[in-house]
Amino acid sequence: MSSVTVELRNIAGTEAALGWAGAHTVVVDRPEGRAGGGGLGFNGAQLLALTIGGCFCNDLRYAAHAEGVALGSIAVSVTVDLEGDPIVATSATMIVSCETQDGESALTIVEKAKAACMAINSLRRGVPVEVQVRARNR
Repeated sequence: MSSVTVELRNIAGTEAALGWAGAHTVVVDRPEGRAGGGGLGFNGAQLLALTIGGCFCNDLRYAAHAEGVALGSIAVSVTVDLEGDPIVATSATMIVSCETQDGESALTIVEKAKAACMAINSLRRGVPVEVQVRARNR
């Protein structure tokens, strides 16, 4: 079993957070004017959509490399539908356009990526999330 850990900390002078893994960073915030948000970064729903689409884009590349296929352009659009209070994601729709450089159909590559995509498979299976609180003394 392997695992991945990311870290998030508040950004001084804002109500946004900076998240990182290794040398890669992302800013997380709410839209300007909503619960102190400044619109400085992605909100949770956008990050969820990016997780689904980004993971799938990587899996397209993995599948193509495994099959010895050179991909041309890739375009992925992900829409996450939200409902309720508290708000939850109720569905996600991904539209994929993928071309090969040699003109062969990319459908097989797309199907292999669909079957292998960690984000999609995790969401479909309902990954459990545990929240632990560590008290901090000042």
